[in-house]
Amino acid sequence: MTLREGTVVAIATVALTLPASAAAPSFDQLRIIAPAAPGGGWDLTARVMQQSLQRSGLVRIVPVENVAGAAGTIGLARFIGAERERADVVMVSGLIMLGGIVTHRSPVTLRDVVPIARLTGEYEVIAVPAASPFRSLTDFVTAFKERPESISWGGGSAGGSDQILAGLVADAVGVEPRRVNYIAFSGGGESLSAILGGQVSVGINGLSEFAPQIEAGSLRALAISSADRLGGVDIPTLREQGVNVQFENWRSLVAPPGVSDTDRARLERLIAAMVSSASWREALARYRWLDRYLTGDAFSRFVDAEEARVRDILKKLGTGSRESGSLVSAGPYPILVLVGLLVCGLAAARSLGSGPDRVRTGSSGWSGAAPLILVTIGLVLHVLMAETAGFVIAAAVLFWLTARAFDTQHPVRDGICAVGVSVASDVLFAHVLQLPLPAGILAGWL
Repeated sequence: MTLREGTVVAIATVALTLPASAAAPSFDQLRIIAPAAPGGGWDLTARVMQQSLQRSGLVRIVPVENVAGAAGTIGLARFIGAERERADVVMVSGLIMLGGIVTHRSPVTLRDVVPIARLTGEYEVIAVPAASPFRSLTDFVTAFKERPESISWGGGSAGGSDQILAGLVADAVGVEPRRVNYIAFSGGGESLSAILGGQVSVGINGLSEFAPQIEAGSLRALAISSADRLGGVDIPTLREQGVNVQFENWRSLVAPPGVSDTDRARLERLIAAMVSSASWREALARYRWLDRYLTGDAFSRFVDAEEARVRDILKKLGTGSRESGSLVSAGPYPILVLVGLLVCGLAAARSLGSGPDRVRTGSSGWSGAAPLILVTIGLVLHVLMAETAGFVIAAAVLFWLTARAFDTQHPVRDGICAVGVSVASDVLFAHVLQLPLPAGILAGWL
């Protein structure tokens, strides 16, 4: 009997010996949030859960919702803000989200939700298109060591398991991990399209997501991150090819903050029944997922340990760019913002000091230093409100007070413009640049 079969039998035995009072409850509806675009591992996990829960008769209706962005941290923030205390919704999570939390310095973390269970583990595969000149991992490593920046790695969200594996491989072959040219995609479908289309040199993803293309011959697998070869999988490991790296991704399930202990226990019993169902066991075999079922305090301790491990790895590899404390390493956007603020500040100072009349009364009717006082008040309120009220509200207050400092005649117009600019800024950073901002009390609507 294999380890996986033994685990499944043990879970089934425990489920069968539970007293009637601990039997799995039946739900009329349970929503599952997949915090990523369709086509990736989280989405697939949610869809498999949907089928297993319905086929087993545990839940009548199981809708799946996708909320993509920033390695799941956008979905996490919305989940915390909009689903608080609801016992009829859960969210798929895991190692990738921990990486996103660290990389994006997310104001919300997995400590803000209620852990239900770790579900599966999966090894990662490094693959290239069939037409790639890299016929083996040795070919690829040779080219990578010669010109690291010329090799582009495609995978999931920044800071996630795919990027962590790329950094670990670079470190193992003697290349500075900071030189890895990693291209992040928001979903597995988008990532796979870029890899198949030759938009990147090499791709990294879970075995289940690459398996159909590998079997069809459109992708060539160079290596898998398991310690030993997997039965029925003809892919050499990194270790057997001289790259001393072993790595496993994992996925889990969480409930919203504020759920009662009774509701948490009810959800845990439901998931225990699901993982012992025939439908779930068949999915484990079909997608070659590892059975990593873990719940209760043991799962909570595991998440805490993994967060510390991921933080250490990303710090070592330099992939948690925003952790470095450097404006340059955080990208060009903070620099552009600071330059813009500097230009506006110089223009305002020039306006205030451009003539004796302006110094005395100001061009808008304010006297003396009133404009500077209003701007200062706006900055202080922005800092105090950003985390609790959220970026949109705090920025709107700052923009409105700044406008009022130089124009006393149009308060309504300035207010409308302030709200528009703050919402547009939130959309730009959170949804386009994938740099999440605090949502505050508006988390359920943004």
